[in-house]
Amino acid sequence: MSAITRPEVEHLARLARIDMTDEELDRMAGQLDAVLDAVAAVAKVATDDVPATSHPVPLTNVTRPDVVRPGLTAEEALAGAPAAEDGRFRVPMILGEEA
Repeated sequence: MSAITRPEVEHLARLARIDMTDEELDRMAGQLDAVLDAVAAVAKVATDDVPATSHPVPLTNVTRPDVVRPGLTAEEALAGAPAAEDGRFRVPMILGEEA
């Protein structure tokens, strides 16, 4: 027996405001039924002793450790700037507002 019927697909398409032809509705009903069958098969296999997972293989985030290194001082950083003011980079106004 089909888990999802063509009228149900038609109803869902109407709710989602998706215009579908009769052929598309028939095809979608079959495809959605196959998806629901696959989910049901997985649900039969999944038991309480099988932990839930989000990925089939473990994921490892490859990062390097943070290492503190000397950086530029404020004066060194501003030395190459075209304009500086009060220890900050001076940039042109873009919004036309007064500071």
